Amino acid sequence: MANFIRNSNNIFYIFIFVHLIIWTLAPSLTNINLPLDTIEHLAWASNLDWGFDKHPPMVAIILNFFFNIFGPQDWAYYLLSQIFVIISFYYVFRLSKDIFKNNLLSLISVLILESIYFYNFTTPEFNVNVCQLPFWAITVYYSWKIYIDKEIKFNDCLLVAIFASFGFLSKYLFIYLLISIDLLFIYLIFIRKVKKFDFKYIIILEVFLIILVPHLIWLNQNEFITIKYGLQRTGLEQSGIVDHIKFPIIFIIKQLGILIPFIFLIFLLAKKIKFKFNFNDKKLIFLLFINILPIVLMFMTSLITGSKIRTMWMTPFYLFFGTLFIYLLKSQIDTKKINSFMYGFIILFFISPLLYSYISVTKTNKRTDYEGKEIAELVERRWNKNFYNEIKYVVGDEWHAGNLSYHLPSRPIWFEDLKGNIDSLDPKGGIIYTGNSDVLKQLCPGDFGQINKQGFCMIGIKR
Repeated sequence: MANFIRNSNNIFYIFIFVHLIIWTLAPSLTNINLPLDTIEHLAWASNLDWGFDKHPPMVAIILNFFFNIFGPQDWAYYLLSQIFVIISFYYVFRLSKDIFKNNLLSLISVLILESIYFYNFTTPEFNVNVCQLPFWAITVYYSWKIYIDKEIKFNDCLLVAIFASFGFLSKYLFIYLLISIDLLFIYLIFIRKVKKFDFKYIIILEVFLIILVPHLIWLNQNEFITIKYGLQRTGLEQSGIVDHIKFPIIFIIKQLGILIPFIFLIFLLAKKIKFKFNFNDKKLIFLLFINILPIVLMFMTSLITGSKIRTMWMTPFYLFFGTLFIYLLKSQIDTKKINSFMYGFIILFFISPLLYSYISVTKTNKRTDYEGKEIAELVERRWNKNFYNEIKYVVGDEWHAGNLSYHLPSRPIWFEDLKGNIDSLDPKGGIIYTGNSDVLKQLCPGDFGQINKQGFCMIGIKR
């Protein structure tokens, strides 16, 4: 036990390294194709803009950067996901060390996150939810620095502004964290009056808004299409009176279900479960505001609007749950039970990638079983027989056309449709339309082909 406590720092770095390797290898070895969201966001990355019809641009910007380095190598995007996860873990560890001043408790606060499936099973799919994770963790960490330090540092304010804007540009739901942090400081300054207002806070707002300006301009020019999509996903327009009760209850039940393995590890660790709340405790106040309040706000959204909260939207909300619960129970943690906790942790740590791999191998009707690379090779072979110019554009849904954009060597630019874009296209560039084979066959002015009931219309310069 003494060695375990003494080597907590080293154990943490071994843990995140092993997590990175396992969760990069498991999907790389068992999946045939990248998951849906990753392909969709890579399609956006081929045609970068300051926003897209479903989400802000950050996920596409990051994927475009990675694609320029690695190209169509699936393992690189699984690696990218895990880099984002372990950066998040690192900042959870740093905040926990500041709070506990105890390496063992800080380590446990991170290890216990492996019991929450948002941080293992769902992470191979790099999407807007995973994209938020490091920005969420870093924003919380530097907000903590502003919160706890007697003298507010300009650099901390700047970093909060930058990473908060990156988080918001990943997904708008990041606003729930930002509102919670703002309410924390409003509470301390104007209600408790234990903290003074500092004009450095204005820096955060100014830098945050400056970074958002290009996206806000795009949003206005595109009739707020991203916000409309988000509202449609909640089912808000169809909600009835019953939904104001039904969906909040479903939301709570799902959150409790997600936390069952987490609670199991807590029971392995503590002598008894008895929470003590001291609302004069500065550390506890911070942890409650950044952990509980965002979830309460999400619950209130569902309760007031009757909207459905999708489970995956909660991905970043539990990052600091380990820190909160270990802090509440720190006096009840039995060091003699650390071995039991570690056995439970190791079981969960390894069973999750094994289960993921088993499902990936045995179930053959998943998106990740789509033979995107082979289909792209067939399409390219047929193109080369008929045309001599390069495939510059693919048109169609994000999945079929997106896979072509990802796999074809020319990395064609993806468009969902060409409305309003025709004048900007290179007339010498080849175009491939994907879609319903019956419709395309009737309309195709070029060479038509069909693979697995999916139609492909190729328009290029004939040989």
